[in-house]
Amino acid sequence: MTANPYNTGLDRNPANHQPLTPLTFLERAASVFPNHTAIVHGSLRRDYAAFYARSRQLASALAQAGIGRGDTVSVMLANTPAMLESHYGVPMCGGVLHSVNTRLDAAIIAFQLDHAQAKVVIVDREFMPLMQDALALADVRPMVIQYDDPVFDAPPTHSDALDYEDFVASGDPDFVWLMPEDEWDAIAVNYTSGTTGNPKGVVSHHRGAYLLAQGNALTTSMQKHAVYLWTLPMFHCNGWCFPWTLSAIIGTHVCLRQVRAEPIWAALADERVTHLCGAPIVMSLMISAPEAAKRALDHSVQFFTAAAPPPEKLLADMKTAGFAVTHLYGLTETYGPAVVNEWHDSWSALADTEQARLKARQGVRYLPLEGLDVLDPDTMQPVPRDGKTMGEVMFRGNVVMKGYFRNPEATADAFAGGWFHSGDLGVRHPDGYIQLKDRSKDVIISGGENISSIEVEETLYRHPAVAVVAVVAMPHDKWGETPCAFVELAQGHKADAESLRSWCREHLAPFKVPGRFVFTDIPRTSTGKIQKFVLRDQARELAG
Repeated sequence: MTANPYNTGLDRNPANHQPLTPLTFLERAASVFPNHTAIVHGSLRRDYAAFYARSRQLASALAQAGIGRGDTVSVMLANTPAMLESHYGVPMCGGVLHSVNTRLDAAIIAFQLDHAQAKVVIVDREFMPLMQDALALADVRPMVIQYDDPVFDAPPTHSDALDYEDFVASGDPDFVWLMPEDEWDAIAVNYTSGTTGNPKGVVSHHRGAYLLAQGNALTTSMQKHAVYLWTLPMFHCNGWCFPWTLSAIIGTHVCLRQVRAEPIWAALADERVTHLCGAPIVMSLMISAPEAAKRALDHSVQFFTAAAPPPEKLLADMKTAGFAVTHLYGLTETYGPAVVNEWHDSWSALADTEQARLKARQGVRYLPLEGLDVLDPDTMQPVPRDGKTMGEVMFRGNVVMKGYFRNPEATADAFAGGWFHSGDLGVRHPDGYIQLKDRSKDVIISGGENISSIEVEETLYRHPAVAVVAVVAMPHDKWGETPCAFVELAQGHKADAESLRSWCREHLAPFKVPGRFVFTDIPRTSTGKIQKFVLRDQARELAG
């Protein structure tokens, strides 16, 4: 075979090859539209010139504090300007951003800080007591910086932490920030909910973040200068990469510290919000709000949801209220959503029940995702496109994670056969759209949060009255799903639902506590394996 003549003498050089990174989006936005409003937070209005300068100051201050390439900066922040600045400032000095779920308990946070080897922690004053409890359990001793949100009156804390504003002010607004040495360099690490209590650290790289950030805009048809309301927690998969997307389209971030109906409706009307994301619980919150809290909208709003499919009535109510709902699907390992339920105009003429059936499907691959299929995990062959044959949903492409941090065994398992194994079971319809049918890891999605059934089971097993327990998802009108615990009591012991619920509240984050306890004989196979599919059916019946 002769050599390809186009591969000779035409090599990469600085003039024709630069690492892809979403950090360049902010630089461009600030240079082209310096006066365009980038961030709205209460009465604060910050333009792109200031957003870029403050991000560089943060990067400079972190560099002065010793943060360099590959060092972890953990942040525990609400949806505030500081969280947006961290998405740029941390990687601008070569650091890796670790966003901590503010709803976790101290023990899990401590595990993450140790595993990620955090050098700096930036924490909102509201969450400082929880962070202090976590640091007391952790081995690492990071520099601690406290952010005081001007629109939130948090109780005073007793801490030796540095003040965030003072820290940023110590940095250089003209700091020459670091491009990644390689676009494969890590930009963030996000921890999964974990199936055994020890979550895995999903490593994202600059290339993937760049591509998915652009993919968000292209796949969802976000226009230039879109206005985005932060109902989705930015700690969740880096806000599905939307902190970087908005700079690419020179959009406006409308920060929302707490997801409540009145401020959502106020922002939609007053700021003319065009896009927002969230679980069906956010839609329910908006639709069920008192009429006095709702505001008339004179423009259409795009709502992206990525949890369990919303009920048909909720979709109809959202449509009536002026919202266009699009169903997305993805995982932390795919930078957030990588599958979209692309809607065909002809489907809008179908009956409502048929439209609801089509909307319940997860859909087709995002533009920057190269491969999406439902495969037999044993043979790695595609299942028939009949909408019936189940297989495992698998991904392949540039918006799949770099791997699991300090966990080569889990990384190898996840990438076996040249595909990323999602652990989700589904079917593929004749038109190529995929639809989830089950979750092989029995993860429960409640209000958009992943809950490990195994973690809840292990907590209940530690109760002296519990002999056998199995936790499955129970449908819930408000949260989509909640944990339902089936329990066999140990001989000679007594317990009721309230005592077990109190036990769980002591050892688990509140959203992980089962909503229902059922005391019964748990069905098993002939080999003693618990038949969770039977329990799921029972939970659906109990939910009505």
